[in-house]
Amino acid sequence: MKKSVIFALLVLLGGCSSKLAYNNLDWLIYWYMDDYIELTDKQENVFDHHLESWIDWHRDTELTRYIAQLKSLKSDIANDQLTQQVINKHLEQATSHWIRVREKLSPEIASMATTLTDEQVVRFFAALEKDNKEEEEEYLEDSDKSAQEKAEERLEDITEDMEDRIGSLTDQQEKIIARYAPRFASTYQDWIAYQRAIQDAARKVFITRDTNPDFTQDLMRIMNNPDVYRSESYMQKREQNRQLYASMAAELSQTLTSDQKRKLLNKIQDIIDDLNDLVDD
Repeated sequence: MKKSVIFALLVLLGGCSSKLAYNNLDWLIYWYMDDYIELTDKQENVFDHHLESWIDWHRDTELTRYIAQLKSLKSDIANDQLTQQVINKHLEQATSHWIRVREKLSPEIASMATTLTDEQVVRFFAALEKDNKEEEEEYLEDSDKSAQEKAEERLEDITEDMEDRIGSLTDQQEKIIARYAPRFASTYQDWIAYQRAIQDAARKVFITRDTNPDFTQDLMRIMNNPDVYRSESYMQKREQNRQLYASMAAELSQTLTSDQKRKLLNKIQDIIDDLNDLVDD
């Protein structure tokens, strides 16, 4: 359930449809959650109560935090202050937003988990494993590609992402991205291993839920400490990729044309305007 709720709460970061999505979170959450678990009427009533409380809290306290950070980011861009250190600060701040949501929701999610039937638990973990296998199948399909093909796809993905943010790239910017793209480490297998590790830990806790007086605390501990289930290699790759991205973005920021900067600032302002509308609703 945690996965579906968090997914829906963060839909607002996705773009121009954010207001519509945010104002229909209840429908989106149930639509997404239906693939994982089917609640009884009683469970649904409890969930509805918590969901209303979560959304009110998120609207009242979190959206203003997002607005403040976006305004700060906009100022850094306008004043040509997007250094690697500044970008890392914004990345860390974005992570803190996610952590607050996770820690807010986890106690009540863990409490609701005590009401799940054995059949619901089995279905839930079976659905998660189905996702894992689908991810593995995609990875196996990609494994047939040559190193050159994978490198070209990574370069294309980064280029498209940057073009979406600032528009057509200059030759200089394309060369910067081409220099960084091969240095990013693939974390696909690490991510699947992490998914299985944290799901196995949760499954073991669920097995004892009828006899374990610390069930909710144990489940919350898993939810709120995901790094415990990431391998050392995975953690190192994640940090390496983050630093590479921050360095690349900082270098690109120094090459922005006036039109590119204007486009980027306008996109950020559009998100700020959407969030302000949501706060005022």
